[in-house]
Amino acid sequence: MANVTNYNPPLDDIRFVLDEIADLDQLCGLESFSHVDRDTVDGALDESARFVVDLVAPTNFPGDVEGSVWHEDGTVTTPPGLIEAYNQYVEQGWGAVAFDPAYGGAGFPWVVGLALQEMLTSGNMAFSLCPLLTQGAIDAIAHHSDETQREMYLPKMITGQWSGTMNLTEPAAGSDVGALRAKAEPNDDGSWSITGQKIFITWGEHDMAENIIHLVLARTPGAPPGTKGISCFIVPKYLVNDDGSLGEENDVRCVSIEHKLGINASPTCVMAYGDNGGAKGFLIGEENMGMRYMFTMMNNARLSVGLEGLAVAERSYQQSLQYAQERLQGRAVGAEPGTSSPIIEHADVRRMLMHMKSHIEAMRGLLYLDAASLDRASHSADDADREAAADLAALLTPISKAWSTDLGCELTGLGVQIFGGMGFVEETGVAQHLRDARIAPIYEGTNGIQAIDLVMRKLPLKGGAVATGFVDQMASLSSELTAAGGDFEMLATALDGSIGELRSAMTWMGENMANPNEALAGATPFLRLFGNVVGGWVLAKSALAAQAGDYDASVAKSKMAVARYFAEQVLPLSAGLRAGATAGSAELFALTPAEF
Repeated sequence: MANVTNYNPPLDDIRFVLDEIADLDQLCGLESFSHVDRDTVDGALDESARFVVDLVAPTNFPGDVEGSVWHEDGTVTTPPGLIEAYNQYVEQGWGAVAFDPAYGGAGFPWVVGLALQEMLTSGNMAFSLCPLLTQGAIDAIAHHSDETQREMYLPKMITGQWSGTMNLTEPAAGSDVGALRAKAEPNDDGSWSITGQKIFITWGEHDMAENIIHLVLARTPGAPPGTKGISCFIVPKYLVNDDGSLGEENDVRCVSIEHKLGINASPTCVMAYGDNGGAKGFLIGEENMGMRYMFTMMNNARLSVGLEGLAVAERSYQQSLQYAQERLQGRAVGAEPGTSSPIIEHADVRRMLMHMKSHIEAMRGLLYLDAASLDRASHSADDADREAAADLAALLTPISKAWSTDLGCELTGLGVQIFGGMGFVEETGVAQHLRDARIAPIYEGTNGIQAIDLVMRKLPLKGGAVATGFVDQMASLSSELTAAGGDFEMLATALDGSIGELRSAMTWMGENMANPNEALAGATPFLRLFGNVVGGWVLAKSALAAQAGDYDASVAKSKMAVARYFAEQVLPLSAGLRAGATAGSAELFALTPAEF
């Protein structure tokens, strides 16, 4: 039986994508990253992998079984092993790797931080959510707070001594954040008194960090309705003295935690602010700008949530592969009569494993490319390059989030299928991956919202030039593939065909923007089409790089095999997805709500 604690960080695949898709050498050549070289990155990857294997991965299964526990006094106890793992996470400095050296960070490229985050999330997704939310809070404070606030909060948040949260959702305001009712009243000392309740606050209360820095959306007196009247406040669990020490406990309390489908080790909290007169908060930036500030945090989180689809699928794949290699059942074609074969010898099990492997490699390429684009957008010395990279990241982020998290659910479902009946038994651990992955398509803007964002906001960027330019870039690979000959010609043909379907769908979307329901009706299949095409391009590009580069023959063979599978089994679906994307809204509105 596959060991539920086993996880083998895919360092060779991670390094390949950093080199061939993210172009790490080019990033390290930027002035901001001049202190980072390949040896340093390799060392960080090796040490982080060791930390995850030794301390984090073993907590995943027992943490799911035991879960976090809420107590009547509002405190939360995390499962055994998490405090020890978190203390080592802080001591070894893993949270600081990709952040500003001015506040104690190591100043590595964000894409390197994402690679470390992948391993942490594969190790234990529930545990990884605490650093993930802290990263987003750091980003929002770094971009929009004043220097006093940055000096007060960032150093200890970057180390992880203090964790962070984002507080948007309320009982009557889910995706419609503009409906929130939390209030902020000004105090004489320049602070604000925060009252209200927030729900679904990930790691809103716990026993791992010294302090929890909540970023809370609330309305100030006289604020306009909707999202235009929202402000963002820093509300610490413990108030911070001028010298940086912790002061009195704030009027913030966790009144319950949710009983969830998965990520049970992660406390999902109902937070009450101001039950005893008002929680003290501190305004970030200007009044009524909170939604814009929070989007800085949300966009950071959307890439990381997309990574969750990849990371949990990778863990499920490794466990399923081990099981398929060990489980004897049935006689494979060509095996000796009277013998039982490992199920990996059966064609359909091979199909499921190859489906998982190819999509995992495609996701990794997309996500790391997105992160590398964010690095170039922030640090390139060339204005035009910064702008182009920012545009590409804006285009790729909804695809990274939605395509990857949808696949996270599908691929972990295949993991259960490979285990057969034992996959439906909790003690094997493989069902946990499916349960954990299911939240990711809901997090940080549901995947339907991501599809809307792609169609209505990202396709029209620069008059459509951003999307068209990226598709042209993908199409330009065809000539290189054709010139390489052999199997590469098949990859070129498949990629050309799917790009043609994508272009057709893009043209239709552009022509139907005037009637939003027409475009929105096909937004989800359109995003899936776009993701599949990017995935096919990533795998074809990888196969070409593996053949041309200084790689072992086994690497080239593997990259070609997954690229061929994707070209033969996934890219042909493009025609059907294009048809769904361009079908219009008539059938969706053919029935009245009552007739459903």
